[in-house]
Amino acid sequence: MHSKTPKLLDDIRDAAAFIRQVTDSKSLEDYRSNRLLRQAVERNFEILGEAVSRLARTDPEVAARIGEHPQIISFRNVLIHGYDLIDDARVWQVITHDLPRLERQVTELSREGN
Repeated sequence: MHSKTPKLLDDIRDAAAFIRQVTDSKSLEDYRSNRLLRQAVERNFEILGEAVSRLARTDPEVAARIGEHPQIISFRNVLIHGYDLIDDARVWQVITHDLPRLERQVTELSREGN
């Protein structure tokens, strides 16, 4: 495991936990109607995606063990560069379906590194 890997995994886990925390007990309609919530979530997805991107460059073997890591990086790029293309329903789907799996994968990788 590369020396930067534990920090990058922590950054991914921290951003995911923040997203989960601020969206807990919220609905898609709550998300759509709350600009501050949307921007906070999008920013943390950007952080998460950038950490996955850096992990892919510095420790590709570990990054490859994160399911769909190229899609995570692509999602980050859309959030940053295609702000006018963001689909709130798609973001919500990522939060509710994909984020829990990512958190489990990153937690397991972190345990293996310790």
